[in-house]
Amino acid sequence: MSFQTRQLGRSSLQLSPLCFGGNVFGWTVDEATSFSLLDAWLDEGMNFVDTADVYSRWVPGHGGGESETLIGKWLKRSPARRRQLVLATKVGKDMGDGKVGLHPKYIKQAVDASLKRLNTDYIDLYQSHDDDPSIPLEDVMGTFGELIEAGKVRAVGASNYSAARLAEALECSEKHRLARYESLQPLYNLYDRAVFEKELQPLCEKQGVGVINFYALAAGFLTGKYRTQADVNKSARGPKTVGLYLNDRGLRIVDALERVASHLNAKPGEIAIAWLLTRSAIAAPIASASNLEQLRSLIRAANLKLDAEALKTLENASAE
Repeated sequence: MSFQTRQLGRSSLQLSPLCFGGNVFGWTVDEATSFSLLDAWLDEGMNFVDTADVYSRWVPGHGGGESETLIGKWLKRSPARRRQLVLATKVGKDMGDGKVGLHPKYIKQAVDASLKRLNTDYIDLYQSHDDDPSIPLEDVMGTFGELIEAGKVRAVGASNYSAARLAEALECSEKHRLARYESLQPLYNLYDRAVFEKELQPLCEKQGVGVINFYALAAGFLTGKYRTQADVNKSARGPKTVGLYLNDRGLRIVDALERVASHLNAKPGEIAIAWLLTRSAIAAPIASASNLEQLRSLIRAANLKLDAEALKTLENASAE
């Protein structure tokens, strides 16, 4: 199966309509399953995979780099796959031992460490995982430009940036003729709409910044499997993530997803992703899968078409 690709910002990167979130690799998904998921993702016509150096440092006994390492092992086993892949990773989250932030010296150390773990000579999209106000933007973007010139990185993006800081970064890049952020990775889904749509979307559309939003399924809540607190307590993500959505508005959205899904013979989570694919600013929503059936569900979502009535139902349910 093949999908029409979308250009990421002003870069030359051509993305499949969905991005596989690699936070699960080495955490909820073991090595063998990770390999089968990555193979199936490319076999289904998708090409975009996103990870980060810090994945999965939050797991007891992990130090970060587990996800990148598994992807690197997969690429070592199947090197020809690298040409099919648009590979994204991130820098800036706390890796311990003072390894945190966007100081130029640290960025250069971190990118080399990621390249080694990923078993590749270049990263397609290298992203600031967090803003670092302690470092001048001119220094950050200048460093990214050096990585691009060295061939270690093809394009750079931002994650978790406010609209004000993203605008400042883009202005800095234009003024000083430096590398620019071609993508933004914000929180955005059918529940979490207000901040992105009011502040970030207008800026991204005006400046030609591609959006690869995370939590496309609101930590799994939009699949409809979390209806009670007991359901939430069974989740590895727990009350601090999934539980945030368990309220009247959240349940109203899930009910709407189920109605639309029933009409289209689909699943609620598939409808939630299909809705994101109708949004003009979105280049590729990020979603994860821990088994092949979940992956196939993501592929089905990318092929769904929502009519005006379905979109109205979802808009009404998700209204603040």
